[in-house]
Amino acid sequence: MTDRTSSITTHNGKTSELPVLSGTHGPDVIDVRGLYKDTGNFTYDPGYATTASCKSAITFIDGDEGVLLYRGYPIEQLAEHSTYLEVCHLLMYGELPNKQEGQEFNEIIKQHTMVHENIRDFINGFRYDAHPMAMLVGTIGALSSFYHDSLDITNPKHREISAQRLIAKMPTIASYCYNHSRGLPFMYPDNNLSYVENFTRLMFAVPAEEFEPNPVAVKALELIMILHADHEQNASTSTVRLAGSSGANPFASIAAGVASLWGPAHGGANEACVNMLDAIVNSGETIEKTIARAKDKNDPFRLMGFGHRVYKNFDPRAKIIQKMCHDLLSELGGDTPMFNLARELEEATLADEYFIERKLYPNVDFYSGIIFRALDIPMNMFTVMFAMSRTVGWISHWMEMHEDPEGRIGRPRQIYTGAAKRDYPT
Repeated sequence: MTDRTSSITTHNGKTSELPVLSGTHGPDVIDVRGLYKDTGNFTYDPGYATTASCKSAITFIDGDEGVLLYRGYPIEQLAEHSTYLEVCHLLMYGELPNKQEGQEFNEIIKQHTMVHENIRDFINGFRYDAHPMAMLVGTIGALSSFYHDSLDITNPKHREISAQRLIAKMPTIASYCYNHSRGLPFMYPDNNLSYVENFTRLMFAVPAEEFEPNPVAVKALELIMILHADHEQNASTSTVRLAGSSGANPFASIAAGVASLWGPAHGGANEACVNMLDAIVNSGETIEKTIARAKDKNDPFRLMGFGHRVYKNFDPRAKIIQKMCHDLLSELGGDTPMFNLARELEEATLADEYFIERKLYPNVDFYSGIIFRALDIPMNMFTVMFAMSRTVGWISHWMEMHEDPEGRIGRPRQIYTGAAKRDYPT
């Protein structure tokens, strides 16, 4: 990885020769680990926007070109050809499964879909109006009190079985958080169904009636889960790695990731999109007025779900999910003011030079929020759905971190701006 060095001289006249590292794709990276030893200086990078915190072989993003790769495979190809569990296998183990490996992995996941009965009691202990994300954070963290047999983070087999349990149990726990908030009965998993079919049953079935998963809805959810399975070193993934670097068990580490995802700037984007669409519908505002307000620098209104912090050209996931969104609305008869507005807003922005020049295209959150609404998934469950999809990414990074010989506890530095040293007043 190292083929040259970069020399830096600091204000105090001290010089450091810093290695330049090259990855498979992406910009070269200056290794600043020796900077403090050589010069007595740290680097300053709020939000770590230009700092590589780790080496990873899992996911690569090129925001300028609109590229997203899972283990080298373009997201477009995986979305077209893979199931979610095949993507889980790919992220965890580095390769797509062959037929036998795929069957074995599916069976292992099915064996772990049920949760301990006390976990049901645990969820029932929350207030009737508790937010589903509050229940999810607490319940995922509580799993470590149920599975003492796999908490040795130095044991690769323990790490693997914990990962399998988390992937298998997350849909069950997510559905129980939803059911508790709605006063509905908890359903047991049906291992005759696929992973995503099972989740729709856990969410929407009741004991008194037969349940038949809607294939279009299942396909839409599976696509969303594939597109959200991982996204490199974002806030929640970095949180999982930072928590895990201290030696925290996998359930505590993933709970930390769930908590980070709960922040509206991270996991709440699709909810913000639906809220925006609802607000426009309720105001009776025309599309022309909405577009004009979005262009007006003096108007605080902003279009949610357009553009992306990482993707400066287009969000490749949005192109994939766009057709599915349209197909689902057609299948389910999504003829409501909000869905009609979304279609009109999409068409208007894609044809408007202002948005084209600024590359403000609809992103994956715009379409996923509409899909969740079309499937009657309430907005307070949107981030739970995101967490369920992202669990495999989090746990894959957690496993990779523990396999890295350079791994060490995270310890960011700071610029201290408080009071200078002073004496206690007497």
